[in-house]
Amino acid sequence: METEANSELQHVRNYWATMKPNSPIYSFLLGDIEIMSATKGRIQAQFRVRKVHVNSKGTLHGVTSSCVMDWAGGLAIASTGSENSGVSTDIHTSYVSTAKEGDLIEVDAKANKVGSTMAFTIIEIRHAGDGGKVVAHGTHTKYIKQ
Repeated sequence: METEANSELQHVRNYWATMKPNSPIYSFLLGDIEIMSATKGRIQAQFRVRKVHVNSKGTLHGVTSSCVMDWAGGLAIASTGSENSGVSTDIHTSYVSTAKEGDLIEVDAKANKVGSTMAFTIIEIRHAGDGGKVVAHGTHTKYIKQ
């Protein structure tokens, strides 16, 4: 018997599989991201920092972190069973540390509230292992009314 958590994970993975080929930027930057778990209102994923993710200093580029915020917030909304992750109205990212090429990064996104027209999420990007040092955290608000 399929558990609810497995059902949510499958829904989020299917949602991502449908979205990925229609978004060149997601395909380019997040093509290798792996969704590790999903429960109602929360997803966890990981990716290894590659050359395309870093800036001229060799550390995680801010645009990569912002892209992850956008992606993860939408999938946290999708994990509630929604077939519509909406359009962004606000993304806020705070950069508190960095990562370098080869580092394994974890992403944790939670949908704090999914209403009839708006959804509010919080996202944390951190190092896997090494005490989970936070790289960036932020919020993502989306208009979801169809």
